[in-house]
Amino acid sequence: MSVKESNLHLFRFRAELLRPKHWPTWAALGVYFLFTLLPMPVLDRVGNRLGEYAAKKNRKRFNIARVNLSLCFPDKTEQDIEDMVLGHFRAQLRSAMHLFIVWWWPEFMVRRKIVSEGFDQIEQNRQQGKQVIILLCHSVGLDFAVASISMDYSSNGPYKPMRNEVIDFMFTHGRSRFGAKHGGKLFTRDDGLRPLIKETRAGKVLIYLADEDLGMTNSVFAPFFAESKATIPVLGRMAKACNAVVLPCVSCYDPEIRKYRVKMLPAIEDFPSGDDVVDSVAMNRAIESGVLECPDQYLWTFRYFQTRPEGEASVYE
Repeated sequence: MSVKESNLHLFRFRAELLRPKHWPTWAALGVYFLFTLLPMPVLDRVGNRLGEYAAKKNRKRFNIARVNLSLCFPDKTEQDIEDMVLGHFRAQLRSAMHLFIVWWWPEFMVRRKIVSEGFDQIEQNRQQGKQVIILLCHSVGLDFAVASISMDYSSNGPYKPMRNEVIDFMFTHGRSRFGAKHGGKLFTRDDGLRPLIKETRAGKVLIYLADEDLGMTNSVFAPFFAESKATIPVLGRMAKACNAVVLPCVSCYDPEIRKYRVKMLPAIEDFPSGDDVVDSVAMNRAIESGVLECPDQYLWTFRYFQTRPEGEASVYE
């Protein structure tokens, strides 16, 4: 199967999604659809309450977020950390209540829910003969960032399939529906880096997330806030291979105006340097800048510090 065709199954509906084992998921989506009929202010209140409930019930994820925040912000008090974790759960469930917007709303209505900033850098760099890699932060509103980019630019990017096939279909469909008219593509990790590099060299904007802990293999340790983090030093190599500039980007929900602010930050300077560690440090600092735009909306429930330097014990219980 060619690279061009290898991912079509990710975002096209297929008959096996109607098998009985998927009926509970479809039923849950039906209930979710009913919630989407509520006004946004009500949805936000529901999301906040669900977040508070999840924070109480899912102590495992609560503790992961608390450990992450304590490591990254050692100067904050214990109460500050608790408040940030609770704020994160509220933000996460609130944004989950907004996914229907990028899944089902027509494009002109989605645009009304997004305020874009700094996107002029894309064309400025293209005019200078550079390709563009967007370093996207793992915030709760990342799907709105993907929508804001793919509505106007031919893009490509990696995607991690989800275990639940129906939910996987919903997310991949949502992330590809606007980009389809521009020839946008999604690739899984199994596809490797080659198709991403090929498409980016051809002029597509690469949407790339690089902040997960993928293990010790091929990683280097670089600071992330106040802690050392296992980091895959791929971004610098890809930027060099594609002759690309790297623009950090973050999506933050503004509850005052009930819209997502998608902000493109200034390009990472002197990048790539040719040194994996130096580039990893620069990349993590760029991600930090995005996180600080809306700290409680970063996905703190990920195990960002699972991989430890030799001899160090796990920070997670």
